[in-house]
Amino acid sequence: MKAADVERQPLPEYIAGVTEAVLQELETTLPKAWNVPGNLKDAMNYSLQAGGKRLRPLLVVAACEALGGSREAALPVAAAIEMVHTYSLIHDDLPAMDNDDYRRGKLTSHKVFGEATAILAGDALLTHAFYSVVQSSRRYGVPAEQVLSIVEELAEMAGPRGMVGGQVADMEGEQGLTSLEQLQYIHRHKTGDLIVFSMLAGGRIAGADPAQLEALREFGTQIGLAFQVQDDILDLVGDESKLGKKTGSDIKQQKVTYPYFIGLEASRAEVEKLTEAARSAVLSGGFKDNSRLLEIASYLMSRDH
Repeated sequence: MKAADVERQPLPEYIAGVTEAVLQELETTLPKAWNVPGNLKDAMNYSLQAGGKRLRPLLVVAACEALGGSREAALPVAAAIEMVHTYSLIHDDLPAMDNDDYRRGKLTSHKVFGEATAILAGDALLTHAFYSVVQSSRRYGVPAEQVLSIVEELAEMAGPRGMVGGQVADMEGEQGLTSLEQLQYIHRHKTGDLIVFSMLAGGRIAGADPAQLEALREFGTQIGLAFQVQDDILDLVGDESKLGKKTGSDIKQQKVTYPYFIGLEASRAEVEKLTEAARSAVLSGGFKDNSRLLEIASYLMSRDH
C-alpha cells in the first residue's frame, strides 16, 4: 500500500489498518517449513495476539510513510519491534520480576504455559525479531546497509544501554528514587528507547537522510517520555474500564512517578511541552508528508488508556 492511499483516512481507521497488517505479518512470521515445537509456538502467539496499543509498529509504518516509503517493506520491522516489546512483557510478568497473574485482562504467559516455557517464549521472540528485520531486505529489497543499521540500533536500544538497562534501573528504583533525573532515565530507556528505534527504523526503510533521521530521533525521544508521563497520570486519574487494569497501582507498589515529583497539573503541562517539542521536530524535518506523525503526537497526548 502506498502512503497516498492512506493519507485520506481518519486517524482511527489508519491505526486500525496498520494494526491489522501487523497482525497478519505476525501470524506468518515463522516460516511454515520450520519445525517449531507446538507448545513454544502457542506460547509465542498467545502473547503476541493478546492485544495492546501496537504503538511501536504504528510508528515504524508512519515514519516510513512520512518519507514516501513502502508499508509492505516496513511490516517485517514493525513485527520485529512488537516481538521485542512482547518478550519484555512476558519476562516482566514473571514471579522473579513483577509477579503478575494478568495482563490486559488475560492470564499471563507463565500462568498458562508455566514459567520455563514463558521464559523460552520470550527468548524466542527476542531472537526471531532479528530474523524478521532481515526479511525487509530479503523480500522487499531494502538496502543491506540500512538493514544493518536497523539491526545495530535494535540491539543497542533493546539491550543493556536501552530497555534492559532501564528495567534494571526501575527495579533498583523500587528501593527509593530520590530525583526526577533518575525517573527520567528509567522512562527514557525502559519505554522511550524502543519508541526512538521505531522512528529511526521507519526512516531507514524509506531511505531517510541524516537530517531526517535526527528529526525522527528527536520526535521519538520527546514522544517516548511524554507517553510514559501520560501513563503516570492515567494511573492516578484514568478510567479503569478503558485501561484494563486498576488505577493506583503505582501507589500500591510504592513506585515514584512524575506526579509524585512535580504534581498532577505540572505533569499534564509536561506532556504538552514534550509533545510540542516532538511536533516541532517533525515540522522542521523535511518530510514528504508530516501530517500523520503530527496527528499521532496529538492523539498520544490526549489518550485516556
